Amino acid sequence: MIIEQPIYINPIALSIGNFHIYWYGIMYLIGLMLIYMVSLKNISRSEYTKITKKHLEEILYWGMMSAILGGRLGYAIFYKADYFYDHLLELFYIRNGGMSFHGGLIGVIIFMYYYTKNKKILFWEISDLIAQAVPLALSTGRIGNFINGELFGTPTSLPWGIIFLNAHDNIYRHPSQLYECVLEGPVLFIIIKIFLHKKRLLGQTSAIFLIFYGILRCIGEVWREPDYIITIYSSTYSMGQILSMLMIINGFILYYVLSKKNRIILFF
Repeated sequence: MIIEQPIYINPIALSIGNFHIYWYGIMYLIGLMLIYMVSLKNISRSEYTKITKKHLEEILYWGMMSAILGGRLGYAIFYKADYFYDHLLELFYIRNGGMSFHGGLIGVIIFMYYYTKNKKILFWEISDLIAQAVPLALSTGRIGNFINGELFGTPTSLPWGIIFLNAHDNIYRHPSQLYECVLEGPVLFIIIKIFLHKKRLLGQTSAIFLIFYGILRCIGEVWREPDYIITIYSSTYSMGQILSMLMIINGFILYYVLSKKNRIILFF
């Protein structure tokens, strides 16, 4: 049965005077805690890793900061370069929305590169550890998008179509946030878990994450109202699909390069 009324969930979970706690932030904190718990469990079960609990806590804290910075800059560069060129100060208005996963990923990779060099830890060891748990955080983040009524889907006549107030058009749309919640969360998590049962080289878990996140994101974007359209020859793609295709390509290159090594290294 089609929902008759526009969906609206108050994005504010709790207010204390003029101080507001948003569901979006709560979802991200839950995601961060899930990454922490899963990664800590993997560390405790490994006989080979040099990563400590302190390393993990530092990585998650500064990694989150890097993801926010990279996500905001990525959104400005990939999606609204012309606008932010004329409104530079609005880069700091994070509450107004506008974050890019791909930009956040680049920010985290840059941070981890310098962190692992400083701590003399293998970059791919950290990357493989985090890649196993990230899908859980991506899933909670998409729930946050749904609560905010943002990143909604394209028009649909299917029974589960929803009217999003933020669309301002009174049209039933796909709840694409929930589609991506499932694809980028449980589905990606299970795919990585299946891969972990096979012999692998250091870094190949990260490559699998890049490949399958890219594939699943491209699928999810089919039902999502595109943020930005790019035309290549006669076909059109969303910016999210273009960036995800680059992830897939880089993931295959990384997997191939690592497969040329002879020694199997299993840290987790």
